[in-house]
Amino acid sequence: MNIPFLDNWRKKRSPARGVAVYSEGDSDPEGVAELLSECELLRSQASRAGIRLDDSVASLEALDQLLPRWREDEEVLPWLGNDAGLYLGTVIVRTVEGAVWEVWPSGRPVVRLTSGREIDVVTSGHEWAASGVPELSQLYAEVSEG
Repeated sequence: MNIPFLDNWRKKRSPARGVAVYSEGDSDPEGVAELLSECELLRSQASRAGIRLDDSVASLEALDQLLPRWREDEEVLPWLGNDAGLYLGTVIVRTVEGAVWEVWPSGRPVVRLTSGREIDVVTSGHEWAASGVPELSQLYAEVSEG
């Protein structure tokens, strides 16, 4: 959609660089995990490329092989970075024993391992979307080793 005044407003501000989760009262870990696993834009891009995102390590490897056509679209890039990070976190939480989503007081979701280490997957997703480095599968391998 081309809205001239909105385009000018966006140019004066930097693009979105993250995602925040807020809730009232007690948190619902399963609900948060489900919400963070949606990743609609990433799933759509992957589907168009014939990749099925099934929350597996193999799907991270397949994403690493995608041609990064999104890098030239400054509106899509930050959203895809968010989704890539959230998808990485989803795979980690679902496959690494003891890994859980934790939401910082600022609303930023991170993955906490049993060791206490916290991984800022959204920042990693942005780095991957912008440059391809580090690869999502490489990050997963580092996290899953301990």
